[in-house]
Amino acid sequence: MENRIDFVNWLDPDMSIQILTCLDDLSDLLRVTCVSRCWRQYVIANGLCRQLCLRMFPQLSKVVHVVEQRYGTKDPAEVGSSNFMEWQNLEREHRAYAFLARGCTTFPIRDLISEPICASSTDNYPEESIDNTLEPRDVVAQRASYWSSKGNSNPAEPEMLLYKLMGDLCVITEVSIQPFEAYFQWGLPIYSAKAVRFRMGHPKSPVDVPLGESYKDYENKFIWTYTSQEFPMAQENRLQTFKLPEPVLCIGGFLLIELLGRVQRQDMDGLFYIWFAPSSLFNCSFLVFMVNCCELFQDQCASTLIEYFVILAIIFSHNVYVTDQL
Repeated sequence: MENRIDFVNWLDPDMSIQILTCLDDLSDLLRVTCVSRCWRQYVIANGLCRQLCLRMFPQLSKVVHVVEQRYGTKDPAEVGSSNFMEWQNLEREHRAYAFLARGCTTFPIRDLISEPICASSTDNYPEESIDNTLEPRDVVAQRASYWSSKGNSNPAEPEMLLYKLMGDLCVITEVSIQPFEAYFQWGLPIYSAKAVRFRMGHPKSPVDVPLGESYKDYENKFIWTYTSQEFPMAQENRLQTFKLPEPVLCIGGFLLIELLGRVQRQDMDGLFYIWFAPSSLFNCSFLVFMVNCCELFQDQCASTLIEYFVILAIIFSHNVYVTDQL
């Protein structure tokens, strides 16, 4: 038989880690753990799943602790030596980050906007409210359906639109927006913005944000873990897709759309407006990962199937967010 060398045991530990960190696919890293018990222990002991997860989604760098709760088994903290407990913690972290990375790179889902929260301004509320951006119809009750900002004499004045997503952890790849063409005005003006920017994050504390309120009441109550570059917007009546440079993990489930600058002045009052067409966000392309899950696995000691709940607690320096069980 041809001689083979186990490079993990043969090479310097730092060199072995450099080789394994070249893997950029979670499936490949998990296959490494199946080669042998030694390799599995090496991957877990060096936190390679966590390192890969942080490279894929830098927003996770704020996670300082992972909690995994099992029902039907004893808490590892209750039994065993300190070395055993430390190894249990490493295994728990490995499973959690492997599960998180797998969930964040699978299950493509569209239409992930749960509900509109508020806009920085609305010209005629509720007829021209932010709710219309998710309305699939162009005309509602014999009236054109769209969102309109208040008019402003300053073309540089920005506008904000705040949305709640379906999940608390979502991977966003692109967002599509369509400016509204006022077909009922002379010249068919298109009220687009000059540029658009996206922020993603979570509230500083659990708050119930009522619909229809101004964003100014809540702009200091959120922490934005990601801010995109500015994307120029064309003054055209079409769905415009803005693809992010890389998939972004939204922690907290809130999306803020910043509309930077105005290009269209309304003839009747001489003010600049921004209007959005219905279903502007209806075609957003997302990947979603539901944090909590229920899996069945074989209990080797009792040889019975027991429920295995994984709960990730994302603990920040100022707050704790724990998902509910499914």
